[in-house]
Amino acid sequence: MGIIIGARFAEFKEKISKLTLPIHENELLSENFLLEESAELPLDIYYAPVDYFNDHAKILMVGITPGLNQMKKSYSAVRERLALGLSDEELLHMAKKESSYEGTMRKNLVTMLDQLGLPAYLNIKTSMELFSSANHLVHTTGVLPYPVFFNGKNFNGSRPDMLKNDLLRQYILKHFAPSLQRMEEPLIIPLGIKTAAVLNYLLKRNYLKATTILRGFPHPSGGNGHRHKQFAANKEDMAEQIKCYFSNH
Repeated sequence: MGIIIGARFAEFKEKISKLTLPIHENELLSENFLLEESAELPLDIYYAPVDYFNDHAKILMVGITPGLNQMKKSYSAVRERLALGLSDEELLHMAKKESSYEGTMRKNLVTMLDQLGLPAYLNIKTSMELFSSANHLVHTTGVLPYPVFFNGKNFNGSRPDMLKNDLLRQYILKHFAPSLQRMEEPLIIPLGIKTAAVLNYLLKRNYLKATTILRGFPHPSGGNGHRHKQFAANKEDMAEQIKCYFSNH
């Protein structure tokens, strides 16, 4: 366990200490925390304290990018604890633990993982424990690890195409891909088809093995109207994939 390669927390820690609670989004979506912006499109990448990295995780959950709510949760988790004398790693761990797929998305995610029988392979009662007492078993991230916004709204992976846009593709290769090679072949759960497409791109470039990717898992967002249908159609096959993975690892 530790901090991701190329982490930016030390650079922004003092600025975070100057934020007042409760934190408002206009304080975060500002020049103070802007990392990159596109010259051609209304596309912006901001910092968030999600630099914690669990390289011994057995499960790697991968979304597209942290949304605004997750961004605010991570900042609040750090800001509330800055005066407690915790190490940077401890601060970032708490931020990751409290902000990962929070709310309805976490509930939907846990429901599907439980129905696939994942807890039995990890010796836990429910996948919800992955966000509390069994957090050491999981690492959560996005193919774009820092928050990305398009037209001022959460980037959903559709426009622009992550693999065709130079800025986004380079962020994937610089900030996400290297982390895969630090891990010990965890079961990778891509949340939705857009994330799966990025993993296939990295698979062809030997960043990971095909046998470690769970295929057919829908994005757990409440806004994904096809979630139930897709899960039902792929449930039996995904359960078999999980069984095969754990029989070989």
